[in-house]
Amino acid sequence: MKLTNAVDTLLDRSIVLGYSRVGSTVRRLWWPEDPPPGAMAGKRALVTGATSGIGKETAAGLARLGAEVHVLGRSPEKLEATMTELRGDVPGAVFVAQTCDLSSLADVRRFCADFRARVASLHALIHNAGSMAQERTETEEGHEQTLATHVLGPHLMTYLLHEPLAAAEGASVLFMSSGGMYPQTLRDDDPEFRTGRYSATAAYARAKRMQVVLTQMWAERLLPDRILVESMHPGWVDTAGVATYLPKFRAVTRPLLRDAGQGADTMVWLAATRPTSAGSRHFWHDRRLRPTSYGKDRDQDAARRQRLWDYVAAATGTGSGTDWAT
Repeated sequence: MKLTNAVDTLLDRSIVLGYSRVGSTVRRLWWPEDPPPGAMAGKRALVTGATSGIGKETAAGLARLGAEVHVLGRSPEKLEATMTELRGDVPGAVFVAQTCDLSSLADVRRFCADFRARVASLHALIHNAGSMAQERTETEEGHEQTLATHVLGPHLMTYLLHEPLAAAEGASVLFMSSGGMYPQTLRDDDPEFRTGRYSATAAYARAKRMQVVLTQMWAERLLPDRILVESMHPGWVDTAGVATYLPKFRAVTRPLLRDAGQGADTMVWLAATRPTSAGSRHFWHDRRLRPTSYGKDRDQDAARRQRLWDYVAAATGTGSGTDWAT
């Protein structure tokens, strides 16, 4: 155990080895067992951003374990093509197509109202949808695009779907974050990136840092309802997003990049096994809890965390997060 812990830590700190396919290949030698066949039978999952890459593989992985999977995407055309592919990949599985733009709070409200009317219980809500705006753009509601997609939309959806999550009597809310959040501290003073020179990668990393902080706060609020809230990062994965937004990085690292299935592994495992976190730690990679910061962890400052929560709550109209929508 001491040896594997030491090797695991070395992989993690090296970044290149830990985040690449090398890390998942080596760690598979000792990581926790796979979920048993049928682990999600009779259960229901909703996966956002599920029309490609990690989201699509997460949907397929949950379906292979027996879940009814609601596949959410923005484009009806792309969603239709994805449904055909998923049904071919997992014959006999139940997939339900859902359309919603996570960056639009109005569309999130519309979708959630319809979903609650149709679905009594939800065992896994997986926030995977993502984007990386190359220039600072705002949604029709006046929010920075990357923040709206990664933070505001998922926060509102979690709040609005509390009822079916609680009804599952043992659910999980899971956020797909990124190891790219490590260089960024929590910007509770400028969540909309209104000051300074806008950077697409910095905006993305800031939003991913916010996801991790809000995960910890949601975990405290939802625990009484037996709803576990966790976040994770998938390592370096060869996705369409990486090819589009980080072409130079992909060109250099492509031989080491994980495939989408390897990137989705921990997400599927978390949903199917619901492992218990240690204290306030809720950030995972390769089926193991990881630090949320290296060095001085300023994000644990209660006042800064509360300021972020208050901003997000005001922007989404969700209040404290304990007075639930009905």
